[in-house]
Amino acid sequence: MDTLLAGTRMRRNRQTDWSRRLVRENTLTVDDLIWPIFIVDGENVRQPVPSMPDVARLSVDEAVRDAEKAAELGIPALALFPYTDPDLRDETGSEALNPANLTCRALRAIKAEGLNLGLMTDVALDPYTSHGHDGLMDGDTILNDETVDQLCRQALVQAEAGSDVIAPSDMMDGRIGAIRQALDSQGHRGTQIMAYSAKYASAFYGPFRDAVGSSGTLKGDKRTYQMDPANTDEALREAELDIAEGADMIMVKPGLPYLDIVRRLKDEFQVPTYAYQVSGEFAMIKAAAANGWLDGDKAMVESLLAFKRAGADGILTYFAPMVAEMLAGGK
Repeated sequence: MDTLLAGTRMRRNRQTDWSRRLVRENTLTVDDLIWPIFIVDGENVRQPVPSMPDVARLSVDEAVRDAEKAAELGIPALALFPYTDPDLRDETGSEALNPANLTCRALRAIKAEGLNLGLMTDVALDPYTSHGHDGLMDGDTILNDETVDQLCRQALVQAEAGSDVIAPSDMMDGRIGAIRQALDSQGHRGTQIMAYSAKYASAFYGPFRDAVGSSGTLKGDKRTYQMDPANTDEALREAELDIAEGADMIMVKPGLPYLDIVRRLKDEFQVPTYAYQVSGEFAMIKAAAANGWLDGDKAMVESLLAFKRAGADGILTYFAPMVAEMLAGGK
């Protein structure tokens, strides 16, 4: 071993906790977290989602309580997703345009508490359509432009109810520019847009669809509008278009299987970039931990650090309250 190699010991910086903290390249903080929650009709309801351990559908009053908890923990934002009563679903997703729908009621109730907390809402029709797709249909075809018109109206309804961040997840072409124009024209210039820019046609969404009640209604699949998991260059084109159309932030979904996409988008565009640690990722870690196959807390933190290492500015994760409590406790 020559003199240079003999003097190099990479392990010296790893041998103590304080030294590891000094040289750590990426740090996970509560400021990195967005907490997705599911809303359901009723009062005093906490309805467990069987495929997502420790996650429940919440009535509006319970959602307010969780919002208060989020604010106390310092979590910056909640993302709201409704479980729509099957009787309110139809071919066009008309309930999405109802100013008194579940999402809007939850927005108003949480906003009334005056919390230091951002509220993000999903703009897509799949929680409201009887066929489970994100857009209007003609036979088996998703109608892009007609769907975009409907999404603009949905975004305005949510903004009027108090949404701080409109998050279109539908993957229709041109919807970011159209929604930005609609918001601006109605005085919502300060409302932010987080575009689901690279949303893949993934197998990891199953538990989420259970949680919002669309798994039983979905006819066919979403491969004609969500991205092919084999593609990476296409993600750059999608993100470039969304940014040009007025997106304030971009997102990659799912998360861990697509860390390469997170890195490519962050390096290419250097705009606020987020990842969604989706329901399937969450459920896998929880199930393995429940079976004693891995340490759940360590796997949770390691998975979230992976997003930071890949360049994500923040993560939508169902682990948000758990990791926030852990961070608050200094663990």
